[in-house]
Amino acid sequence: MAEVGAVYDITPVPRCPADILPGNAHQILRIKAEAKQRNTTVEIIIDFVHVLEYLWKAAWSFHREGDPAAETWVRKHAQTILDGHPTRVAGALRRAATLADLDPSRRENADKCATYLTNKKEFLDYPTALQRGWPIATGIIEGACRHLVKDRMDLTGARWGLDGAEAILKLRALHCNGDFDTYWTWHLGQEQQRVHQSRYLNGTVPRAA
Repeated sequence: MAEVGAVYDITPVPRCPADILPGNAHQILRIKAEAKQRNTTVEIIIDFVHVLEYLWKAAWSFHREGDPAAETWVRKHAQTILDGHPTRVAGALRRAATLADLDPSRRENADKCATYLTNKKEFLDYPTALQRGWPIATGIIEGACRHLVKDRMDLTGARWGLDGAEAILKLRALHCNGDFDTYWTWHLGQEQQRVHQSRYLNGTVPRAA
């Protein structure tokens, strides 16, 4: 199987070798299904910002709202996750909640974070992603979607059908990637073959008299 990459909110522009997701189970299943259908392996990485949201919610299980110490707490656990040990953080959260004898409502977000880190550990391989130069957050993808799609399609008074929109976005992707000149040369060659060469013996167009 070939190994290639895609990006969540798929666009040709970033050419990223991994699929960055916010962690939604349905999205992960769909990416895997599409990859299988194409006989392709796609590396899936969960958006680190999404992981931080879980950590910050867990922080308030152990700190008063607005406590500056929460920032240090989040930074420490975030670094452990970036180092490739999400389940270590999950275990630490559960132990801390138990030792602090937190009531169920107070420890709820800590338990949610621990469960999330455990269930998604397969997609939290940040050491590999960082070593290979892959982005670990979706900002680059969101920016690319705005530039590639929204800036071209979301115009006052514009109305798009699927076929027309797809054709325009393909051309815009080629332009943004710097591949338009190569494509246009190929396009003109194909048109020459279709309109002229295919109509003459041996594909040879006779010279004008």
